[in-house]
Amino acid sequence: MITASLTARRRTRELDELASGERVDVLVVGGGVTGVGCALDAASRGLSVALVEAHDLAFGTSRWSSKLVHGGLRYLAHGEFGLAHESAVERDILMTRTAPHLTRSTAQVFPAYGANSRASSLLTRGGLHAGDALRRIARTPSSLLPRPRAVPPAEALALAPGLRRQGLRGGLLAFDGALTDDARLVVAIARTAAAHGGRILTKLQATELHGDRVVARDRLSGSTVELRARQVVNATGVWAGSLLPSVRLRPSRGTHLVLDARRTGLGETSVMVPVPGELNRFVLMLPQPGGRVYLGLTDEPLDGTPDDVPAVPDSDVDFLLTVASSVLERSLTRDDVLGAFAGLRPLLEADGSTADLSRKHAVLTDPDRGVLTVVGGKLTTYRRMAEDAVTAAIRTAGLPAGRSRTARLPLLGAASRPQLGAVDAPPRLVAKYGTEAPRVAALGEVDPELGRPLFDGTDVTAAEVVWAVRHEGAIDADDVLHRRTRLGLVTADADAARERVADLVSRTTAGLT
Repeated sequence: MITASLTARRRTRELDELASGERVDVLVVGGGVTGVGCALDAASRGLSVALVEAHDLAFGTSRWSSKLVHGGLRYLAHGEFGLAHESAVERDILMTRTAPHLTRSTAQVFPAYGANSRASSLLTRGGLHAGDALRRIARTPSSLLPRPRAVPPAEALALAPGLRRQGLRGGLLAFDGALTDDARLVVAIARTAAAHGGRILTKLQATELHGDRVVARDRLSGSTVELRARQVVNATGVWAGSLLPSVRLRPSRGTHLVLDARRTGLGETSVMVPVPGELNRFVLMLPQPGGRVYLGLTDEPLDGTPDDVPAVPDSDVDFLLTVASSVLERSLTRDDVLGAFAGLRPLLEADGSTADLSRKHAVLTDPDRGVLTVVGGKLTTYRRMAEDAVTAAIRTAGLPAGRSRTARLPLLGAASRPQLGAVDAPPRLVAKYGTEAPRVAALGEVDPELGRPLFDGTDVTAAEVVWAVRHEGAIDADDVLHRRTRLGLVTADADAARERVADLVSRTTAGLT
């Protein structure tokens, strides 16, 4: 019987099956959102599929996003109406059909200061109303994403109390989609693929790609295996060129800072701050569950080979703090920074600044090896990217399969918003696990030790660690800290939880919990 649970035992069994010579229809390399999206698309069409990931699910760029499911406002500013429409449609699919449990509506205020901001405000207003027109075309209800409108100074301050009062003329209020956690989206897609028979193999590093096979090193045992397929798809994002030199990318770095919401003075409304001297570019202050704010993001070209975990330079920190402080009553300093992270955008190489490069995706064929590579795009449009890549694989390899089903295929834990509201579990867990939340909560009810938080100052419980190992493919403490719970976003939190998490992972793996 096929289950959705990803376990170390399942990994061993499925790797042995593939290493023995079994050939799958589609072999996906890369466990980010696009890779797991490809695995789900292929598996749900009835194809046999395996996915290999060098580290862990959502190890790379997919966990470093702004956590937005956006409708493509910036694409409109660049005249990319097709891309903006695609983004609005995919946002609707995520929020209303496939992942209501992992998404929510988020209010965004665009504050206006001084006479010099009038032209910019008019331009922003036009863009917001154009974006709302796309929302209507995508048939996303206004009850979920209300229409944009102007707000007076008093309402702007009520929405975001930390705004600087002097010179505030009011602002614009808009609504967009947001994720509870981007890494949890990746895990949900991977487990849904597993429920359809997909083999999801982490800690398996591809070292050599060909159109019909992949050579990989098992990072747990150190052994080398050859995996056979009718078509290989490279979905390694910004690292795609290191496996296939024919893929030429120009990555850009998007840095975010993690702040304590109390020190910013913000409530639940995001604040969009215009970058001085640039049109239609904003720094975002995004309140998160748990009293944190993500401040981002930069758009800087990256030279050289991308690191597995990109470093955050001081220049990015200073830029973000300076721009954000321009609209706050209290200026932010480095002492306010709890953590920082940077994601790398896999942009197709072209002339111009990375901020101006298109976010369109492409499916490329390596002329020598026959490997298909899917690259570019945005987190919001992952499903469409995966659909296009799998359709190309089917056509190239002559695979017997029908059309994509993923636009109407709910992810594991999904339900309608009224149904989610009736789930008998703490809302915090429902926002992370959807309809599976009662099963997570039940672990703590059966064993009170598992129901306790990992340390004082966090809501994350030991039960969530056990669940991550038993069902979500977590193999070590870092998988739990950095990809399943996101405690790793703040080093102090990760340090406080590490010893207990490591013990829980060990005991759960050994069957002692």
